[in-house]
Amino acid sequence: MQIVRTILWILLLVGVLAFSFGNWDRQIDVRIWPGIVWDTRVPALVIVSFILGLLPMWIYHRGVRWRQSRRITALETATQKMASPKPDADTTAARPYPPKQAIPAEPANPVDPEPAPKS
Repeated sequence: MQIVRTILWILLLVGVLAFSFGNWDRQIDVRIWPGIVWDTRVPALVIVSFILGLLPMWIYHRGVRWRQSRRITALETATQKMASPKPDADTTAARPYPPKQAIPAEPANPVDPEPAPKS
């Protein structure tokens, strides 16, 4: 994408240069306010008009990109905080069920011998 943008800027520059060489001999009077007249050439007027039209949109574009990058960064940090495991300081308070009780050890012989008859 960068190469396309570079090619377009080069073509725009070549077009402005061709326009400037073709119209440099024409001088015009620009009336700014009553009593203030600016004698300039046509290419200078075209270039200044282009810059005055481009500048506000470029500033707006940079502002939108800055705001979006801040929002994306905030969302990424919030996602990382939600995805990371929370360290539990007290594990018993966090459990919704009572802790397990100690289970007695199993006997060596799981089958109890039959009681001896009394005589």
